[in-house]
Amino acid sequence: MEIDKILSEVTYKAVRSSGAGGQNVNKVSSKVVLSFDLKNSQALSDEEKLLLETNLSSRLTNDLVLILNCDEDRSQLKNKEIVTKRFLAIVKNGLIIPKERKPTKIPKSVIRKRIKYKKTISEIKKTRRKPDY
Repeated sequence: MEIDKILSEVTYKAVRSSGAGGQNVNKVSSKVVLSFDLKNSQALSDEEKLLLETNLSSRLTNDLVLILNCDEDRSQLKNKEIVTKRFLAIVKNGLIIPKERKPTKIPKSVIRKRIKYKKTISEIKKTRRKPDY
């Protein structure tokens, strides 16, 4: 994964942000929307695309486009930096291959401990019963 190539395929769009700002909010486009077309990307290999498609399936649109937005700051430049960092973190986490779990046996001491506990609870409950004459 080459970060420069991926960032060259990203498209940014400045949009008017909602929220506080008074009359200024209607004039300034400070919200930044980042979109990345995963299907038509040249920067990623086919294996990486497949891995991102499976790991980021909840974040992708039907056309396999990742859309992120940021309107945390009043500055468009800061919002662009924030959304770019967020995008790179999402892509890096999406490319991580999860380790396979090694099946292990339950230790016999743990099994013995559980059975001993069950027996003590059983004895306690037996004492609560009505006496059998």
